[in-house]
Amino acid sequence: MDGSAYARTEAQKNWDRARQGAFLEEISSVFTRRSIDLLSFEEVRQRLRLAQKNYRGLQDIPLDRIRGSVGRYRDFTRTFMPRNPSIGERWRRVSTAAVDQGVPPIEVYQVGEAYFVLDGNHRVSVARQNNSETIQAHVWEFSNPVGGLSADANMDEVFIKQEYAEFLEHTHLDQLRPDQDIVFTTPGRYRELSYQIALYQKVLEQIDGEPCSWEDAVTAWYDMIYEPSIQIIDEQGILEKFPDRTEADLFVWVWRHHKDLERDGVKSLADAAEDIGRQAEQTVLSRVWRAVMRFVRTEPDTSD
Repeated sequence: MDGSAYARTEAQKNWDRARQGAFLEEISSVFTRRSIDLLSFEEVRQRLRLAQKNYRGLQDIPLDRIRGSVGRYRDFTRTFMPRNPSIGERWRRVSTAAVDQGVPPIEVYQVGEAYFVLDGNHRVSVARQNNSETIQAHVWEFSNPVGGLSADANMDEVFIKQEYAEFLEHTHLDQLRPDQDIVFTTPGRYRELSYQIALYQKVLEQIDGEPCSWEDAVTAWYDMIYEPSIQIIDEQGILEKFPDRTEADLFVWVWRHHKDLERDGVKSLADAAEDIGRQAEQTVLSRVWRAVMRFVRTEPDTSD
């Protein structure tokens, strides 16, 4: 059997195994309810408002950090197993060429630590099936004001990043407090912060008897409510017990349950934050602790 004939035979075997792998991933997703879809770069681009990109040259990139595609995101699973049987002929040609000639570089967009295939989806799929760890790629990197995506990005992360960008655009907190680092693990939380700030603006106006600007409300909320609350969470070592959560996650949950604090004599969220900032009495802290414990037991992993 000559080289090409051998390569075609191996390509057919690899295709059959890859299709079986895709089928098993589909079945698994039914039971785990975890998406096996690739990310659509166009959707990511629109949600994160990606615009400026720079060419970073030819690089060896990790295959497991390729999270999506520009145009073929429906044809492959999240691990680039082929979902669409109609791409079989082309897939086998690429696999045959990989044995006979090697794999030419692909082209990708980079957003943070995640990559999206611009050209070379079949080459990525064949390389993954061949258990390769890296692939050569021409890389164009997009800059992003919210830090880009992680290496294992999914749509929830995209939604969170989108909401973060919108939150910063609305509050300018990144300009008012450059050291801020409010990170959530589920979508929907930044809207709650905006609501808190708007509510706190009204509280300040009632206290002072005069209008309070939005920027003053943002900075006052951050300095007098958010930061003291995060400080007490850090001092109590609560976050260490829940490594899959963030300080901001726990803060929002305590906010949601501030009525529990009212039963301890704290009349408003502003008063609760002030008490926390002054090393609140143990009865309040113990209730916060119990509230956080209930949160970890009951808070769902899915978005609201």
